[in-house]
Amino acid sequence: MERCPWSSNDPLYVQYHDYEWGVPVYDDRMHFEFLTLESAQAGLSWLTILRRREGYRRAFASFDPQVVALYDAAKVEELLQDSGIIRNRQKVEAAVNNARRFLEVQQEFGSFTEYIWSFVGGKPIVNHFTELSQLPAQTPESVRLSKDLKRRGFKFVGPTTVYAHMQAAGLVNDHLVSCPRHGEVQGMVR
Repeated sequence: MERCPWSSNDPLYVQYHDYEWGVPVYDDRMHFEFLTLESAQAGLSWLTILRRREGYRRAFASFDPQVVALYDAAKVEELLQDSGIIRNRQKVEAAVNNARRFLEVQQEFGSFTEYIWSFVGGKPIVNHFTELSQLPAQTPESVRLSKDLKRRGFKFVGPTTVYAHMQAAGLVNDHLVSCPRHGEVQGMVR
């Protein structure tokens, strides 16, 4: 299998590439998970975050935004002592804040899924890149989504972070055309 070159030979990357990255996500909890992890990744490698994913699941109530939205200052202080996550105060506080904003979006749109997919017209943007160097860091769609998330009070959601979320959650298919996953994930669109 000729995977996308970024997936390297690390088993975590291979697993993530082969079974998650680019698969269209229609589950709100999974969107909250990716949003939280992508926000935590800012300035770090994605592998660093993948290695702490289980720590994040434990610390953030299996990414249940209703539970995380109730975290208070004492819980934030507790999380800042947790070596299973990135112990950055701004990122931890952003996760709690984003859970609250996430619930507001759910209430307004019926689901976060309905909201986020509206930025791509309800179906994935399918790119046909042949080289890793062709993948953009951000797109007009990620800039628009980032601006809207920020307007709603979300934190750590710049256009590059948002584009990474769009790639992870299958709103955009950025698997290289030589990668078998390019065609496979298209068959997973609802």
